[in-house]
Amino acid sequence: MKHTLEADGINLEFGNRKILSDIYLKCETGKITGLLGRNGNGKSCLMNIIYGTLNATDKSIRLDGRPLLQAYKKPEILLYLPQFNFIPKFLKLKSIFTDFNLEYNELESLFPEFKTKYNSRIKNLSGGQRRLIEIYIVLKSNSKFALLDEPFSHLSPLMIETVKELLLETKKTKGLLVTDHMFRDIIDVSDDLYLLTGGRTHLTKDIKELEFLGYAKL
Repeated sequence: MKHTLEADGINLEFGNRKILSDIYLKCETGKITGLLGRNGNGKSCLMNIIYGTLNATDKSIRLDGRPLLQAYKKPEILLYLPQFNFIPKFLKLKSIFTDFNLEYNELESLFPEFKTKYNSRIKNLSGGQRRLIEIYIVLKSNSKFALLDEPFSHLSPLMIETVKELLLETKKTKGLLVTDHMFRDIIDVSDDLYLLTGGRTHLTKDIKELEFLGYAKL
């Protein structure tokens, strides 16, 4: 069954500064929706509003046309990968994979470097390895949608390519909303692409619009 997550009529102000203005964005299961925008344009704010951890002046978040409130309390519907690390440093990979009911050997098949890390603590991993574990947990956990904020940060080029393959595989069962400053990687995997600029979202029909709207030269 196809599901639709919509963010509509979103307005956000900090003091006298308007960050988001009458935003609309749609994400569907079976698709990767890319969200691009320069630093400070409100991409993370928008994701946190959708997730329910940031209040907006006005907002309508809907799942299949029905209001979705406090999505952060409903992991079966929506999971969120924030920019910052969220798995405690003291935890061992063994306990993390047990808690999330995930098979560790599937991780090993994608990323052989983890074959000797099963009993390692998160704090003993490199920055890229730690980020990779968090991405994997969010993508492999049972939810209808996932929001990923800067998933490619701290990853090596080889890791990025494998994560892109994982995203394409995961979209068969989820809807994904992904943002990252590494815009070419976002373009590569996205079915739909929004540009957030001037406080508004623009659904791009052609990637050349990114250049026309002043985001990047392609």
